[in-house]
Amino acid sequence: MKAGIIGGAGYTAGELTRLLINHPEVEIGFIHSTSHAGQPVSAVHEGLLGDTDLCFAADFDLNAVDVLFLCQGHGKSTQFWAEHPLPDTLRVIDLAQDFRDESAGYVYGLPELQRQRISGARLVANPGCFATALQLSMLPLAAAGMLPDRISVSGVTGSTGAGVKPGSTTHFSWRSDNLSVYKPFNHQHLAEICRSLKGLQNGWDGVIDFVPVRGNFARGIYAMTWIHTDMTEEAARRLYTDFYATAPFTIVAPGEVDLKQAVNTNKAVIGITATEGRLLVTCAIDNLLKGASGQAVQNMNIMAGFDETAGLRLKPSAF
Repeated sequence: MKAGIIGGAGYTAGELTRLLINHPEVEIGFIHSTSHAGQPVSAVHEGLLGDTDLCFAADFDLNAVDVLFLCQGHGKSTQFWAEHPLPDTLRVIDLAQDFRDESAGYVYGLPELQRQRISGARLVANPGCFATALQLSMLPLAAAGMLPDRISVSGVTGSTGAGVKPGSTTHFSWRSDNLSVYKPFNHQHLAEICRSLKGLQNGWDGVIDFVPVRGNFARGIYAMTWIHTDMTEEAARRLYTDFYATAPFTIVAPGEVDLKQAVNTNKAVIGITATEGRLLVTCAIDNLLKGASGQAVQNMNIMAGFDETAGLRLKPSAF
């Protein structure tokens, strides 16, 4: 299968390139970047030095590839299709938020929720990173009709979640040894999260009090969701284990969860704690992999009929 990448200079495109050059069923046809055209891909994504001799392309032919990954900023995908005709047979996986409402014929690409629809889709909108972690924390509750009217969530994200372009809250001297809240109660991923939950739990129209936190690390998301419920820890663990029994990358841990279990992998590692009428669900993911490029490749595998785990059996660091 031949793949093309639009917006090749960003973090997600770098991770996507790393995955695709090692994928047993994929050849990269082009990696497009206006700002770095003609330069070696490894000059920007330095971790790929020695792994590929590909260069960024100034031009591209959408008819020469089977699948296209859109890795540009939010709003750019809509603009891209306004400027380029969509070939009839081209599969598209969009990593921006433009079509996560399933407009323009796109299917929302969270495999644990929509694997069957993704398998028959030609256009897939990849979920957001926080949206992935939070949905995986709540889907089993929604499917069981157990979501309360009000849900409390907090999550800490690494600096790569803000993208490659430097900003006042992403440079090292500010981010290091520091924490800060941003977009409390109105994060942009809440819309797609609520759509999914309402689709599973008929009649749910609750509120998610979500407080995102900028972490002092580069990659990963650690999300904490808690509700009031009489469900025991044993029952909750069984609920989550059964729901994710066929999900190869979503793992219910036997004990406490930490970020290093998930970073540099496509895993979502879920922890369950229940005590005195309260349930805490923790979820650790890598924001650039399960929260972006790894999930995009997972979606590609499902769309193409490949093994869902192809090219994604990545191991975390032992330290």
